[in-house]
Amino acid sequence: MKVYTRKGDEGETGLLFAGRSSKADARFDAMGAVDTALSAMGLARALCANERVKEVLLQAQHDMFTVASELATDPTHYDELEKRFPVVTAKMVERLEATIDEIDKQIDLPHSFIVPGASAASGALDLARGLVRDAERRTVAFNSATKLPNGEVLRYLNRLSDLLFMLARLEDKDLPFEITTGKMRGESP
Repeated sequence: MKVYTRKGDEGETGLLFAGRSSKADARFDAMGAVDTALSAMGLARALCANERVKEVLLQAQHDMFTVASELATDPTHYDELEKRFPVVTAKMVERLEATIDEIDKQIDLPHSFIVPGASAASGALDLARGLVRDAERRTVAFNSATKLPNGEVLRYLNRLSDLLFMLARLEDKDLPFEITTGKMRGESP
């Protein structure tokens, strides 16, 4: 199988199970944003030192393929997707929430804004968080145009960005607040 198919040269691409759609469609804006976020999560995982952070990121990357498959399926073929592939579930969202709660018990958050970039790893995690927020906005726009059969997709993306914020803090948990908040010496907290 070749990497290129030439089928998208006219500005359309195939959906899972059936149909083609314009690459300018809101669906592909959402899918592209999910793909970008997934790649940023991979960069973050490569930079992280904390093994728990890496483990959680890898699971979330796998979940993002599930999100993408939901976006790539026309609602008329959703039953085929459910039969052949995993779909986003409330249990997946609950897993993210449980992990956020677990991390919250391990870290102290400063009482001021955190400036991204205290470390390369946390900077990459914060970038991934911003890109997941973008994917969420684009998915909301797509949902407004074509109702998603599964509302858990939006809940998952919303919670994932919260998780990425917490993972960045866990990665930098041993750094002083002066570094994570970007405070200069002599500045008041």
